[in-house]
Amino acid sequence: MAWQADERVVRVPVAEETLDGNLTLPASPIGVVLFAHGSGSSRHSPRNRYVARVLNGAGLATLLVDLLTQEEEAADLLSGDFRFNIELLAKRLLGAAGWLKMLPETRQLAIGYFGASTGAAAALVAAASRPELAGGVVSRGGRPDLAGQALPRVQAPTLLIVGGNDVPVIELNQAAFAQLRCEKQLAIVPGATHLFEEPNALEEVARLARWWFENHLAPAQASDHTSANGPGGGVSGPSRVDLPRTE
Repeated sequence: MAWQADERVVRVPVAEETLDGNLTLPASPIGVVLFAHGSGSSRHSPRNRYVARVLNGAGLATLLVDLLTQEEEAADLLSGDFRFNIELLAKRLLGAAGWLKMLPETRQLAIGYFGASTGAAAALVAAASRPELAGGVVSRGGRPDLAGQALPRVQAPTLLIVGGNDVPVIELNQAAFAQLRCEKQLAIVPGATHLFEEPNALEEVARLARWWFENHLAPAQASDHTSANGPGGGVSGPSRVDLPRTE
């Protein structure tokens, strides 16, 4: 289905810093998804940009934002300190969410967080800190365990997506999943590794994320066409994606 979207480079003021971002606005968006990239990545991540395009095609606006300044990113390449500063990343994410709530085009929209790697922990901490700003959370190959004591306080519906061959991260996600008290699902994509580089793996991630955000961010009248049992279009199911635990 053809769709049109307005993509623009934005500067997002957050506390004492200003972050670089890419905001994409489809016509009549049904929600907005804020991306939190993982360690060593940026808003230019081809994987996150692909997922964002799929969400845009479903009528969801997206904001991909660098949570670190250029100076911090340069320092992080040497030390790795900033990428594991979950508290800082979560504060930056909340600042970006607050900016979306002030922007005329997005202020009425429900906000979802899409986090990868350490960005998933930041998304969950942000969701726990300001529940009224979080309509849903999706983690791709994330480290939700790094959200620590914030996990039981998350109220937003949360989907954890992990590659079936990413065994250590599966275990970390299972431990975090057990601590969540919100609506939740753990999806394991068979045969996929940490970066979902295998054929159709990232497409499956995007379909699952689209399904989750359509069902949790969109107004009821806008999401009547979505399925309560799986990604839109019926492309996923037990043979493609294992959903071992749902609550």
